[in-house]
Amino acid sequence: MKTDIEIAQEAVLEPIGKVAERIGIAEKDLEYYGKYKAKLSEEYLESLKDKPDGKLILVTAINPTPAGEGKTTTSVGLGQAFGKLGKKAVIALREPSLGPCFGIKGGAAGGGYAQVVPMEELNLHFTGDFHAVTSANNLLAAMLDNHIQQGNELNIDTRQIIWKRCEDMNDRALRNIVVGLGSKADGFVREDHFVITVASEIMAILCLASDIKDLKKRLARIIVAYNYAGEPVTAEDLQAVGAMTALLKDAMKPNLIQTLEHTPALVHGGPFANIAHGCNSVRATRAALKMADYCITEAGFGADLGAEKFFDIKCRIAGLHPDAVVLVATVRALKYNGGVEKEDLGAENLDALKKGIVNLEKHIENLQKYGVPVVVTLNSFVTDTPAEIAYVKKFCESRNCEFALSEVWEKGGEGGIALAQKVLETLEKKESRFRPLYEDGLSLREKMETVATQIYGAGSVSFSAAAIKQLKKIEELGFGSLPVCMAKNQYSLSDDPKLLGRPQGFELTVREVYVSAGAGFVVALTGEVMTMPGLPKKPAAHNIDVDDKGVIIGLF
Repeated sequence: MKTDIEIAQEAVLEPIGKVAERIGIAEKDLEYYGKYKAKLSEEYLESLKDKPDGKLILVTAINPTPAGEGKTTTSVGLGQAFGKLGKKAVIALREPSLGPCFGIKGGAAGGGYAQVVPMEELNLHFTGDFHAVTSANNLLAAMLDNHIQQGNELNIDTRQIIWKRCEDMNDRALRNIVVGLGSKADGFVREDHFVITVASEIMAILCLASDIKDLKKRLARIIVAYNYAGEPVTAEDLQAVGAMTALLKDAMKPNLIQTLEHTPALVHGGPFANIAHGCNSVRATRAALKMADYCITEAGFGADLGAEKFFDIKCRIAGLHPDAVVLVATVRALKYNGGVEKEDLGAENLDALKKGIVNLEKHIENLQKYGVPVVVTLNSFVTDTPAEIAYVKKFCESRNCEFALSEVWEKGGEGGIALAQKVLETLEKKESRFRPLYEDGLSLREKMETVATQIYGAGSVSFSAAAIKQLKKIEELGFGSLPVCMAKNQYSLSDDPKLLGRPQGFELTVREVYVSAGAGFVVALTGEVMTMPGLPKKPAAHNIDVDDKGVIIGLF
């Protein structure tokens, strides 16, 4: 069996200009990054504003397991299937982070015959957007420390600096550090921290800003520290906004690439859904809606994280109205939730399937709370049996969900036709009555409790003394009307990654709260979730190499 990278490297790609031409993009509207990838120009994005919107389809999934779910694979395969049916569709995805590529997850270009390409370039440096975010973030950090060194005119309290440096790599040694060691000229000694680039507020701002003007407004609002009077100090106060914008100017433009079957894909922005808002950029989604009759986008990790944040943060901020949701599951993952060990997942086990399907059931119920029609798809594996597939189909249909089998990994777009037809049928027959989970007028604490109890299934929420104090401060500063971004482990509906299936009545712990004023949301750290991951004992980097001909091997 061929690996994903072997399939991608054997593919015959079209010049990106030809892909663009088929959806009405002229060569003058592209900014080329080699033969097979390009950015959309500001002039082209401006020209789309008066065009009607297509249908917005979100792809999400159950909680991730070691058995695999295939959310991106399904998104890509569905887009290819729309093309097979003669429908005009554009896929809108997030860019992969280097950290997971060299860590445990691997790439994020899809899989099998449902991939976006060139996959090696996408999974590595791509068009440099992540480097731009990292540079803008760390420029602000450098200007903050320099201001303190040069006399601290803003009276910044060095005990209340909240801005962190970032790096697009899993590096646990950078979580908690000390800077300024050495002589007096080397800066003020203080504790500092790193987050992974995808968790930076700059990444969230890049993904939520509508244009350069909005980008600058959001950058200006970033709170970096508090002064001795307890008042916020912003990026605007440090006079950093113009230089940061200069670094982000090109990164603001969505990237155009293609699938293995030459379906256009906009890949832009990359926040993780377990520690950030987990969606691709508003600019890319809006552009895709104007460029085609159907925009297929995805949100990170399980629906409890990615889909909730897509609905309650991205759609709220950008005024988006999703028309349908595709919920991805696998028989293997459901049996894993039912207690089967990974090595035994290939054997038929209806009892474990019935036990583990409660995870899927909870996600269905959650998505239906938003008023958007749901289509459940099983990402097919050769070990799935007819009895197992029939059970899941009946289970879904009895809960007012459409159901379709997806074979896109093996067959590409052809394997997604049944799913595409079911999505088209749903769009035609079922009206979306989208509504967010909570109103802006609730307190921040009430919003967090609403997500925890209604989406995760918690019985109660406890707040640390520090979190209570932070909430009070944030609301006093006027940020109480913002949506909340819950940072939680992705493996369980709860804040305990070991609780599989459908845990209920547990206590969720909020240990820290801070405001991302530029992004426009308040972050709640729950359980032991980390904003800077570490590498596993045997990182994926061990298997990555370049052969004598310059071909990358072992990437995925």
